[in-house]
Amino acid sequence: MRQATLTTFRDLGVTPEIADALETEGIVTPFPIQEMALPLALSGQDLIGQARTGTGKTYAFGIAMLQSIGKPRKNRKKPRGLVVVPTRELAVQVSEDLVTAAGKLGSRVLTVYGGRAYEPQIEALKAGVDVIVGTPGRLLDLVKQKHLDLSQITSLVLDEADRMLDLGFLPDIERIFKLIPAQRQTMLFSATMPGEIVALSRKYLNRPTHVRAEMESGEGETTPQVRQVVWRTHRMDKIEILARLLQANGRGLTMVFCETKRACDMVAEQLDTRGFAVAAVHGDLGQGQREQALRAFRNGKIDVLVATDVAARGIDIDDVTHVVNYDCPTDDKTYVHRIGRTGRAGRTGIAVTFVEWEELTRWKMINQMLGLEFAEPVETYSTSPHVYTELDIPEGTKGVLPHASRSRAGLSAERIEDLGETGRIRTRGGRRREEREERPARTPRQRRRTRGGREMAETVETPEVESVNTKTQEALLTTDEVERAAEPKRTRTRRGAASTAIEQALAEAPEAPVTGGRSHRSDDAEAQEAPVRATRSRRAADAEAAEAPVRSTRSRRAAAEPEPVPDRPAAPAAEAPAAP
Repeated sequence: MRQATLTTFRDLGVTPEIADALETEGIVTPFPIQEMALPLALSGQDLIGQARTGTGKTYAFGIAMLQSIGKPRKNRKKPRGLVVVPTRELAVQVSEDLVTAAGKLGSRVLTVYGGRAYEPQIEALKAGVDVIVGTPGRLLDLVKQKHLDLSQITSLVLDEADRMLDLGFLPDIERIFKLIPAQRQTMLFSATMPGEIVALSRKYLNRPTHVRAEMESGEGETTPQVRQVVWRTHRMDKIEILARLLQANGRGLTMVFCETKRACDMVAEQLDTRGFAVAAVHGDLGQGQREQALRAFRNGKIDVLVATDVAARGIDIDDVTHVVNYDCPTDDKTYVHRIGRTGRAGRTGIAVTFVEWEELTRWKMINQMLGLEFAEPVETYSTSPHVYTELDIPEGTKGVLPHASRSRAGLSAERIEDLGETGRIRTRGGRRREEREERPARTPRQRRRTRGGREMAETVETPEVESVNTKTQEALLTTDEVERAAEPKRTRTRRGAASTAIEQALAEAPEAPVTGGRSHRSDDAEAQEAPVRATRSRRAADAEAAEAPVRSTRSRRAAAEPEPVPDRPAAPAAEAPAAP
């Protein structure tokens, strides 16, 4: 192995602008992978960098990329640097490191990934960028929409390449390779290097140099700064052991790994009920909630983060002291990545793994692949004495955090950003279930009466207007009155009333006066007798009207009775002729 002779980034050939930016952040001495990879990367060669998680791979390729693309151009419509990562969290972390290194260069770094709105990313692309860090899916979407042009990429980096293969991103990676120029520098970095990565490098890399940074102790691929503890536990007792483990002396930030999203939610809710400041991170949560949990974890508002393997890929926090494998890892690579979350940047850490009975065979394979000494884990319960002695847990500790020790602000103290996400925001994540605020009572809608575009209150009430309003109200009919008026009127008649009415009308009609040949005296006499005649005629009409029903009844009965058929005389019988 090449001996390290250089001690600073300036000695490795890094430009003063980048070196000054790193020194401002307190980064002066390079890590082994940086010291080995930077001279090759700065010379423009393709390389494969292999090192454990947390050893500084980001600066190994980031410094070389920023220095190769040079100072920012006036026309930034087409980026020149591209970093492809498997997860959103890793994209954010890589972007932050690149921004730190490019602090005095003025280079623009853009992060693109799914789960956020397209519009801010498109606007940033229109404004111009130098380096893009993103996930394969969102990168190809922007290319398909013709918002991103990769025709001028001169430096390409694949970070966590083995994980991208595990997630099925190989077809997307091949499409990205076809979109960028053939004349480029390609760097591939990962913690492990399976056969698929080697085949990919032979196909798309130009005579790459394989750089592998190992620790002097030579303890395989596991981190020597991490003390490993493996226990054989029971499913119903694991949460109790975890709750007591989290009360160990000197414990700082802790990451708990679960195999499924449902298990993450369950563990987070159980720990939250027991008084711990905890949050969950997995793929079912919105991007805003995931970033909220990571910010709260970095800022110390929570000290326990429950995550799945995919979500934990991009979490780069140096202050993690404990890692707990709540579920046994699926393979040796997953185990290496999990315990690599602690013991970073030369620090020490503790990794505790719970192995159930049905997971024992899987663990033995991992133990054999990594050459560990835990082939037969010790059977452990929450009351076992070695739980307290091995992890420095105070005697008498129970599975509930005392109220005096609950000093963290919690997840709710961290503001959640509006990232323009689509879909509903889920309520998972181990947060304490807060009661929803009741909505204020809705005020009734105020109806405005207007006339001529003006409200009725603004109209001056004159006598003429009042008379018009009165007539209008009188003309208006209610709904019942309108329906009643629309119905056809029905005339009820009495039997025989028609003939009675005719007779009464004739009786009441005045008699025509007789003119000519009469003297005035006769006229006066007739005038005096007229009331008497009229009275007599009315009396006769009333009498006839009273008899009318009887007559009509008799007439109807007569009409109903059949007429008698007259008897016909019988035909005379023919007499027989007399005998001669």
